[in-house]
Amino acid sequence: MSTHTFAQTNDSYIEINGNVVNIITGEPIIAASIQEVNSNASTITNTEGAFLLKINNSGTITLKVDALGFKPKTVTVSKSNVNDLHIALQTSSIELTEVNITTYKNARDLVDKVFAKKRTNYLGDKTLMTAFYRETIKKRNKNASLAEAVLNLYKQPYDDAKQDVIKLVKSRKNTDYSKLDTIALKLQGGPFSTLYIDLMKYPEYVFTSYTMEGYDFEFGPSSEINGATVYTVEFKQKDNVIDPLYNGKLYINTNSLALVKATFSLNLSNQSEVINLLVKRKPDNVRIKAKNIEYTVDYREKNGKWYYGYSKANLTFEVKKRRRLFKSTYSLTCEMAVTDWELFDNTQDWSSKNTLSSSIIMSDEASGFSDPKFWGEYNVIEPEKSIESAIRKIQRRLQKEDGKTEASVGKKP
Repeated sequence: MSTHTFAQTNDSYIEINGNVVNIITGEPIIAASIQEVNSNASTITNTEGAFLLKINNSGTITLKVDALGFKPKTVTVSKSNVNDLHIALQTSSIELTEVNITTYKNARDLVDKVFAKKRTNYLGDKTLMTAFYRETIKKRNKNASLAEAVLNLYKQPYDDAKQDVIKLVKSRKNTDYSKLDTIALKLQGGPFSTLYIDLMKYPEYVFTSYTMEGYDFEFGPSSEINGATVYTVEFKQKDNVIDPLYNGKLYINTNSLALVKATFSLNLSNQSEVINLLVKRKPDNVRIKAKNIEYTVDYREKNGKWYYGYSKANLTFEVKKRRRLFKSTYSLTCEMAVTDWELFDNTQDWSSKNTLSSSIIMSDEASGFSDPKFWGEYNVIEPEKSIESAIRKIQRRLQKEDGKTEASVGKKP
C-alpha cells in the first residue's frame, strides 16, 4: 500500500483544539475552516463547532478561520496556549448595488461564466491531498455503523477529464447489525460519494447542457466567504420537468467568478425515479422512500487558485418491510475534508495499484477503535458527542469480546 504523510515524527507535531462560535449568539459555527497560514494544514469544525488541528511543531502559529456569512479572523497561538481556544466570528452584512448584479444578463448567464472560467480559477496541476473521511449510519437516533478513514487523493487538474484517484492509508469501521434489524443499509462508493460532490470537477452529476435547461436560476442575497463578497445564485427544478433534479444555492466570488461553496438537495417529488437513482439493490419485500437528500461542497483558495476542501452528504430513508406495522428511519451521513496537500511531482506514485474502486463499500474492521492514538499525526474531523459515545460503546464491546476470548483460553475441551 502506497502512503504519503505530511507530518514528520510523532514528537514533531502539536495539537490545537477549541471551538468556533457566533460572537453575538454564542451558537457553534458548523463547517468553519481552520487553516494554518504558513502551511496547507487545515481542518473544519464539527456540528458542535469543535475542532482539532495537528501541525508541525514550528515556532509561530497563525490560524485563519472563516465560514459562510462571517468575517474571517486571524488568530496567533502560542505553544503554551493551544488548548480550549474560543474563537468568535462576527457576522458580515454585504449589500451589492444594482450595478454589480446587472453586469450579467441573468443568473444563468453568471453560472455559465463560472464554468467557462474553470481553467483560470482552479488548480491546473496534479495535486496530492491527504483527506479524512467519516461515514455514519443511524437508525432513528441510534448509531448503527461508523466508518472512518485517512485517504490520499490524487486530484487531476480541473480542466482535465481524467478521474481522480483515491488510495486508502488507514481505516476503521464497526457496524452493530443488531440495530439494523429491518435492513442492513450500506453506502456504495464510500469516499467517492463525497468526492463526486466536487461540482467544478464533476459538474455532470448536477449540471449538463441538457439538465441546465431544466432549472430556473435567480439571484439571492449576497454574502461573504473567505473575506470576499460572493454572489448567491439560487436554482430549482422547473415544474414541468419529470426527472429528479436539484434545488440549491451557488456562492460565487464577485471578483474571480470562482464557485466557492454550493449547497443543494435532490427533488424528491418523483419517488420512483429517486429510488431508481439512489438504491442499487433491495429485498423485494421492502419498500424504501427517500425523505431527505442534501449535499454541501466547499472550496478553498491558495495564491489565487481554488481547490476542493470539504464536502458532505446527508441522506434519510424511510424503510418498511411488508407485513410489518411500523416503519424505520435510517439516516446516512458521509463527509470528507482535505487536511493537507501539495503539488504532485514525478517522484510520487500515481499508478492505479492499490486504489479504491468507485463502487467500494467500506469493510468492517473494528481493531482501530481499541487504539486511542490510532490516527497519530493525521488530522481528522473532531467527533461530536454522539460519535464519541458510539466509539466508547464499540471500545467497551471489544473489551468484553477480548475478555471472553481470554477466559476461554485454557479451558478443557
